[in-house]
Parts: sequence; C-alpha cells; structure tokens
Amino acid sequence: MKKTLQILITTVLLSGCKQQAQQQNTITALNGYWEIKKVTLPDNSEKLYNYNQVIDFFELRGSTGIRKKVQPKLDGTFITTKSIENFTLRKENDSLRIYYKTTLTSWKETIITIDTTQLILKNNQGIIYQYKPYKKLAL
Repeated sequence: MKKTLQILITTVLLSGCKQQAQQQNTITALNGYWEIKKVTLPDNSEKLYNYNQVIDFFELRGSTGIRKKVQPKLDGTFITTKSIENFTLRKENDSLRIYYKTTLTSWKETIITIDTTQLILKNNQGIIYQYKPYKKLAL
C-alpha cells in the first residue's frame, strides 16, 4: 500500500513537471517574430506567401501575452502597426488554445504545432495558418 502511494505521488509530480516543461517550451517557441507561409482554407485550397510586408510578433509571459503586427525595415528594425491584440493561453481538451480579446471582438485559435521551426494555428472557421520564424533580409 505504501509503495503504491509512493508511485502515485511520483506519477502526479512528474506529470505536473512535464506539463510545466511543455508550457515553458511553448512560451519559448511562441515568443518572437513569425512570418505567414501558407493559409489553408476549409475547402483545402491554399494560399502561399513568398513575401510578407507585415509579420506577427508574439510576446507571452506566463499564460498571457500580446500579438502585434510589425513591418520589417531594411536596417533590421521594425515599424509597429496599431494592431495589438491581448491574449490568454489555455489548455483545453488536450489542446493549447489562444484566446484573443479586443475592444471590438473576441476569438480563439488552436495551436496545432509549435516548435522553433514552425507555428500552425487553426481558427474557429477551420482556416489553418502556417508560420515560419521571421529571418531578416540578407542584402
């Protein structure tokens, strides 16, 4: 009985540590500049983006953050647009969801994939957005 209790406690503790590590990995991966690569519509049609004048900047601290649109300049700096969205990151039904709220509306996106090489989000309309990390133009 004592050994079973020890195993149960260890399992719960390890599970909690794993969830914290996964959330930390998500925070680390999400923070930064992301460039849209492809959009897939619900009818499976796709739109490819070879060049983007505006990219998304995510900054996540804990479970809250901001997403804003920025325009890269040739000197490596950015012009920040007026588009800033506050969001909350929540785990729901074994998925990570980003809940946005502005003065006009609110919506959510599900994180399908996130790592250092790609970010894939799906919105309520079934539109899938595939991002790649932004890299400065090499002139």
